Amino acid sequence: MPKKAKGTADKARQKKPKELTPLDRLKLEIAQELGLSEKIARAGWAELTAAESGRLGGILNRRLKELQCVIGPKGTLIPRV
Repeated sequence: MPKKAKGTADKARQKKPKELTPLDRLKLEIAQELGLSEKIARAGWAELTAAESGRLGGILNRRLKELQCVIGPKGTLIPRV
């Protein structure tokens, strides 16, 4: 079996940047307000503590109520009727 070119395997492993949904943008905005954006960029969402995640989720919930929106499919924000 022939060997692949050296750069081919690396390109296959690279993830395509995910397009941000309105919900993702709102979460990032709140994370920035809380001073967590650097930690998220460096280590990812999974590295947040329970307290940090809870605070972010609480503010997100309050913000959604203020905007009178609910979370729809694929992170869309749908106005309440």
